[in-house]
Amino acid sequence: MSIKRTDRMREVLSLLRDRGDVSVSVLCEELRVSPATLRRDLGELEEQGLLLRTHGGARALDPSGSEIPVRLRDHRMIAIKRRIAQHAAALVPAGPQAVALTGGVTTGEAARALKGRPNMTIVTNSLTIAADCAVDAHMKVIITGGLVRANSLEAVGPMSEHAFQVITVGTAILGADGMSAEVGATTFDEAEARTAIAMATNAQRVVVAVDGSKIGKVTLARMTALSQLDHLVTDSTADARQLERIADHGVRVHVVDVGDA
Repeated sequence: MSIKRTDRMREVLSLLRDRGDVSVSVLCEELRVSPATLRRDLGELEEQGLLLRTHGGARALDPSGSEIPVRLRDHRMIAIKRRIAQHAAALVPAGPQAVALTGGVTTGEAARALKGRPNMTIVTNSLTIAADCAVDAHMKVIITGGLVRANSLEAVGPMSEHAFQVITVGTAILGADGMSAEVGATTFDEAEARTAIAMATNAQRVVVAVDGSKIGKVTLARMTALSQLDHLVTDSTADARQLERIADHGVRVHVVDVGDA
């Protein structure tokens, strides 16, 4: 799938998520594509179980707002996410360490930033992070069991939660779909949230690493309260007032400057 088509299909899902039900004519106008091109995109997205086609249009399966599948997420912010991830990885102390990671682009970059460090154990429920780290001779990789979610390629459920409950790690690095002073770190999926809760509970140090667009946002399920959080790493586009309020709860806030990103 070309990058252009990936962008277009992601935009279709975003429009449906915002509006619920959209006609083919409106989608063609918004995306500046022909009806034939749009029908092919809608057909593929329907086959993947990401939307419902209607007479003359398409409808979101979950208009209340679910996450965009990981394979369609916008990776154009990768430079910003990489800077955030590198800063988060630098918070892991020197020496033998066990680091737990949730799935996501930013946490995947954090795992890459940890490569080459001796005596490093990665514990994750993310298939993509596990596969990427397993080829590094310096890393010992433990992947949890469970039901794999197609949207995020993360294993969730009792098996994954139990694995994190019996493993103590020095640092847990969490990605999130929302991070607010009112609620803490949140995600779209309650099963992913429960897995993250188990991960954070047995960690000596909890780090949330998110880009600025997530600050002030609240999604369906809480992953960790501010009282459980030691560090927040984000970027300079984040809402400054929200960051101040988060810091007031005792969280150490790290802001990566992305002015030239």
